[in-house]
Amino acid sequence: MTKPVSIKELTAQFHAITALDDPLLEAYMTDSRQGVQKLLATTRKRLTKLAEQKRAFAERFFYERQAHQQGRMLVAGIDEVGRGPLAGPVVSCAIILPDHFDVIGVNDSKQLSDHKREQLYPQILKQAVSVGIGIATNDQIDQLNIYQATRVAMLEAVKQLTPQPDQLLIDAMQIDTDIPQLKLIKGDAKSVSIGAASIVAKVFRDHLMQSYDTLYPGYEFGHNAGYGTQAHLAGLKRLGPSPIHRKTFEPVSNYF
Repeated sequence: MTKPVSIKELTAQFHAITALDDPLLEAYMTDSRQGVQKLLATTRKRLTKLAEQKRAFAERFFYERQAHQQGRMLVAGIDEVGRGPLAGPVVSCAIILPDHFDVIGVNDSKQLSDHKREQLYPQILKQAVSVGIGIATNDQIDQLNIYQATRVAMLEAVKQLTPQPDQLLIDAMQIDTDIPQLKLIKGDAKSVSIGAASIVAKVFRDHLMQSYDTLYPGYEFGHNAGYGTQAHLAGLKRLGPSPIHRKTFEPVSNYF
């Protein structure tokens, strides 16, 4: 009599399954072992969740596909991060993704944990056709206002793309360019390209603020990314503003 495959071996085999119609699942449906039935249930649950993620991911390619149908094949998603902090720059990312892009975890960066964003960041960069980063410093923010500084950062990011896109998808903004652009409210949750841009911009800025934490200790920039946390405000009160603080933002403005 053939010895049945062990639960340990089956676990490894089931872990490699990527679709609910895999014949291996059907083959073990009548296995009486409790461990096998538990493994089947866990695997089905995982695959059902994966199928839903793939479906939602495909839906977030709607605007990219629409542009392709209009003959615009190089679609750039654009997003920014850092409009609200008291310190540091606003950072924008423009990104062109290939048709075969398959990092299904990409979504609005605000819906993802720090750990998940760090995982997705290199995967996005590896598959991207082109990536541009635009930065507007705290001085530019003070001179222009945060809205205009954000537009400057976005345009800078687009100019860095090679090749240049023939369609822009932008999260809730418009910029000064002749390239056709579509403004999408909450676009980072509606477009894979904008979602990818939001993740890259967020991780890039977080890394930048971690380096500023070393240069200007005492404000906890590495933990708060320049936002007005209790620890940041305590450091501001104790040390006064750093060179990267935004002078026109309250309560930083109270120290000038």
